[in-house]
Amino acid sequence: MQIIVETVTNEALKEMTAAMFGDFVKAVVDVDRELLAVDAELHCDLEALLLENGSKQQSLWGINIYPELKGDQYVEFDSMINMRPAQGNRSRGIDDEKIREKIIAIVQKRVQP
Repeated sequence: MQIIVETVTNEALKEMTAAMFGDFVKAVVDVDRELLAVDAELHCDLEALLLENGSKQQSLWGINIYPELKGDQYVEFDSMINMRPAQGNRSRGIDDEKIREKIIAIVQKRVQP
């Protein structure tokens, strides 16, 4: 598990997928601090890592990154940590378009081709 403060290469993400799930890597994005935590079996482990490092729960969203894919298929908005009825998110996805757009921008900033 690691927090990406600067950048990570897409090639490094591909290597992580080979060691864990085969075609994707789990990640959690802090939309306020613009951080990305990657490479764990569970999103909740990445969430805990970010919380231990100063993130706030309401700012954390779980995604899956598919480094072999492009465009809309590169990021999948699907995680149990996203289920937050108190924040208006009642699914494993991310219902708020603005949050999804911010997550995409952070991923693009932190992941180098």
